[in-house]
Amino acid sequence: MRDVLDDLFRGWASGAVAGVATVVRTWQSAPRRPGASMLVAPDGEAVGSVSGGCVEGAVYELATDVAADPGARPVLQRYGVSDDDAYAIGLTCGGIIEVFVEQVSRETFPQLGEVVTAVRAGRPVAVATCIAPADSPRFGHRMVVHGDGTAGTFGSARLDAAVADDARGLLAAGRTGMLHYGPDGERRGDELAVFVNSYAPPARMIVFGAIDFAAAVARIGSFMGYHVTVCDARAVFATPKRFPSADEVVVEWPHRYLEGEASAQRIDGRTVLCVLTHDPKFDVPLLELALRLPVAYIGAMGSRRTHDDRLARLREDGLTEAELGRLRSPIGLDLGARTPEETAVSIAAEIVALRWGGTGAVLSDTAGPIHRAGPLGH
Repeated sequence: MRDVLDDLFRGWASGAVAGVATVVRTWQSAPRRPGASMLVAPDGEAVGSVSGGCVEGAVYELATDVAADPGARPVLQRYGVSDDDAYAIGLTCGGIIEVFVEQVSRETFPQLGEVVTAVRAGRPVAVATCIAPADSPRFGHRMVVHGDGTAGTFGSARLDAAVADDARGLLAAGRTGMLHYGPDGERRGDELAVFVNSYAPPARMIVFGAIDFAAAVARIGSFMGYHVTVCDARAVFATPKRFPSADEVVVEWPHRYLEGEASAQRIDGRTVLCVLTHDPKFDVPLLELALRLPVAYIGAMGSRRTHDDRLARLREDGLTEAELGRLRSPIGLDLGARTPEETAVSIAAEIVALRWGGTGAVLSDTAGPIHRAGPLGH
């Protein structure tokens, strides 16, 4: 719902009633991930997308109907399958999606204001909604989960406690997903389906080295949704004017900055580190620390000779082969890139491939599913 949150809040604050459709489950090559939403405003305007265009018309009509009926219950609808319980509307990509359509107003979602406040402040918050079965007394109930509290209830203290605990786990991993419970929160049961939409702060990309390649990497990192930091010890180069796409520019020795961020617990399993300095006095102490942190990606720029020299220095400093094996160097996929912008694309492509378990091969030369679950189940 993040993609429609601002528009939804404006209508909610004015007392309007909107219809919101959210992707809660996907199969095969579905075009949008769980959490993608479409908002149908009272004036009929549509904001956001659940399928990239495949079934937008049908979802729009359903959301409009749900919003217009004062007593309308939420609807869980599957698209992409032709059977007695689903619309015979296929997705052009061949995938299948389940969409939860609900009416959103001050009455039906009184906690929306605090959700928006948390998201705008960069505080983790999750919205857990019971989406099935439709005949359950829990159906349509929701709970907002913060790091230190909750708002709303499913009508069962045991279920509330179980959902709050599990939702915080998803928040910590920055993941949105489905949970299943018994009628009273039993974790071995699967009668209830609870969808948890996580609003975790954006993952971080830290780019070390204030060079022209770093400016291009910062631009594409921002485009990918990362919170981008550029760090360099040289104040004359590390300036906001040179890196307008970065969220912050820091003048500090790279290893000192990373050590401070790790100590402050601002580094996590989603963080990507791009080391573009290719200077041993910066690279080696930085990589010695970075390769021992539980981050998602560590890439370092440099020639193959630079890479070999870097590995030798790191081995002398006591790094194991397993730790060195985490280093992606030379950085990026083999795209034949030459310019800073092309190189940034190759780096971004490697980050995406590593996150989702991609091979980097040309898709037309491969067979099987295009989309993967990813090594961490993202």
